Amino acid sequence: MTTQSAPLFTATILGSPRVGPNRELKRAVEKYWSKKMDRAELEAVAATLRGDTVRHLADAGADSIPVNTFSYYDHMLDQSVLLGALPPRVAGVRDDLDRYFAAARGGTYDGVDVAPLEMTKWFDTNYHYIVPEIGPNTAFTLNPAKLLAELDEATAVDVPLRPVVVGPITYLALSKAVDGAGAPIERLDELVDVYAELLELLAERGIGWVQIDEPILVTDDVDDVGALAETTYARLGALSHRPAIFVATYFGQLTDALPALARTPVEAIGIDAVDGSVDAVAAVPELAEKTVVAGVVDGRNIWRTDLESALATLATLVGPAGRVVVSTSCSTLHVPYSLEPETDLDEALRSWLAFGAEKVAEVVTLAKGLAQGRAAIASEIENSNAAAASRKVDPRLNNTDIRSRLDDIRVAGASGRGIAADRRTAQQERLNLPTLPTTTIGSYPQTTEIRLARADLRAGRIDEAQYEQKMKDEVAAVIALQEELGIDVLVHGEPERNDMVQYFAEQLEGFFATQNGWVQSYGSRCVRPPILYGDVARPRPMTVEWAAYAQSLTAKPVKGMLTGPVTILAWSFVRDDQPLADTAAQVALAIRDETVDLEKAGIAIIQVDEPALRELLPLRSKEKKDYLAWSVEAFRLATAGVRDDTQVHTHLCYSEFGEVIGAIADLDADVTSIEAARSHMEVLTDLNAVGFSNGVGPGVYDIHSPRVPTTQEMIVALREALEAVPAERLWVNPDCGLKTRRTDEVIESLRNMVEAATAVRAER
Repeated sequence: MTTQSAPLFTATILGSPRVGPNRELKRAVEKYWSKKMDRAELEAVAATLRGDTVRHLADAGADSIPVNTFSYYDHMLDQSVLLGALPPRVAGVRDDLDRYFAAARGGTYDGVDVAPLEMTKWFDTNYHYIVPEIGPNTAFTLNPAKLLAELDEATAVDVPLRPVVVGPITYLALSKAVDGAGAPIERLDELVDVYAELLELLAERGIGWVQIDEPILVTDDVDDVGALAETTYARLGALSHRPAIFVATYFGQLTDALPALARTPVEAIGIDAVDGSVDAVAAVPELAEKTVVAGVVDGRNIWRTDLESALATLATLVGPAGRVVVSTSCSTLHVPYSLEPETDLDEALRSWLAFGAEKVAEVVTLAKGLAQGRAAIASEIENSNAAAASRKVDPRLNNTDIRSRLDDIRVAGASGRGIAADRRTAQQERLNLPTLPTTTIGSYPQTTEIRLARADLRAGRIDEAQYEQKMKDEVAAVIALQEELGIDVLVHGEPERNDMVQYFAEQLEGFFATQNGWVQSYGSRCVRPPILYGDVARPRPMTVEWAAYAQSLTAKPVKGMLTGPVTILAWSFVRDDQPLADTAAQVALAIRDETVDLEKAGIAIIQVDEPALRELLPLRSKEKKDYLAWSVEAFRLATAGVRDDTQVHTHLCYSEFGEVIGAIADLDADVTSIEAARSHMEVLTDLNAVGFSNGVGPGVYDIHSPRVPTTQEMIVALREALEAVPAERLWVNPDCGLKTRRTDEVIESLRNMVEAATAVRAER
């Protein structure tokens, strides 16, 4: 097929969710991992979900359907498989699907103990991707079986199919060099040859369009990104036998890369008109010969599209662009499937929202309006305008008491604590902790008994008092376990919490917690981000009773466990009608009140987790300084209400911390626990470089893998950490919370961790 025969399209989305509207894939994958489901059964579940997705898009009116967006775990890991770039350590796993999961999560396969690849955040979202490893002996080879199978499977619908792959620049820019290899981006020329082979193969199969995702082009992370884009897509565009190429970008504004792409032979360029702008299109004359795919419907937040405004934006592209296609700004992977199951929504709030299915409908509506004129969608625009008007006047969006109190605190300058060294002395006098104190991050396994109790409460089979007693029994068991293991600073295990953000959202004014608004965080891990729609207030204490009960069971200190303001924002769908900094300050004020009440209840250590600090960092350098300033200020506002002898901890995980390392120090937490196991303590060098001098707990083992680390492994990790951090400031802990692990794994791992700490203490 030549590019001249590529079918035209007008309405599409850039990708779809894959876990299933009721998390069918999550359950199936986890059954497969536990050997309660065989491969054929797992593949049947996956095929059903893929078929449903394609049919729903076709029925909704999309006239080009993305395929190869399904994944059993992660699309970047899928791309590594497509490119033959899995690390050599998984080669001994015979079964290809088990080999895939071994790379994702580690474990023992065919007698081979496999360490997983690293995992980090996908740009500034809460989705985690598996980081490819590119070594000097990595040989890229095309392995298109999955992509071709999904194309064959989807041919039942009479709508053109568009395979989607991660682009070569993005893939290499997000990869990690290992074993002394140079920067992965240096392998670009070699990798483009494999993409060329793929395009020719797709053309032979009659595919009209291919979507190549290059979100890295909206960032400052790659030097000379415009030149790289132009060289890469000039080469691919020059192929004589290929599908039409649609280069999709998202999560921000294209700058140098837009004219560069426009000078290449690619047929379509995607522009994010939600997190970016379409204004630059008129300044690039070459776009008059291109299709511009305009992402005017927000693919990553849940607010209803202002159809009037979006249609006006689309109209500005008519003329400067050769053709205009309506799309979501990015894949709808980041939003729930549908509003339909949300029966508890009040009508006003419902009218402000659009989940995945509703966003597809908005795309199709806007395409109709663009083609036929405003009058063709007049009723839809009227409804959109009415929803926007009702939102502006809703009193829940303007709590004058909270806003006045925040102003007073800022004027008083009450967002700082005493000198860190003085705090350390006061805290040690109060706590009397040993060198290398051991602790865990917060959560313990959410057992079957816990989940059954929660289900029984929802179904009315038990009342609130019975549920509370069951949770107290779990707390008592977790405290007893930690004492038996010899851990120094305990946690209550969080059995009463369904999620570290949703738990607080359900108790704060200004939030709505969905019933079925699941989105994928990583692998089989799904979360229900709450909707932060109004001004935030704390009507009553949220965690004090649980922390005080746990502390009553032991003479050892028990940490009060809170989620920080930036993470609550990052893991919620946040209102878009005021600056994020203002919303963060409101959340911080609620957390501040909780810390004060915990301290009054006798809690000596309070952990305010900020695992998402790096996640919200803007993708463009010029915007980062302001973000870091208000995010640090929000944390300090949240934690500055307690005395100096109350120890404040924070926790950060699964991000590349380099760009925020100064902000981590500026948080001024007394102890910072941080992911370090998969990255082999690399973060400690960065912390030292910015003069970090408070306590630090680099994770000594990776909790996202089912494998149990040995005592010796953790001894080695602690020795590495002690090369960078003096013993009096070093804490010993896992990478993250233990919620997703089995109890037997946790007990054995923690026992080994305590043994390792004891052994290394003896060496001092």
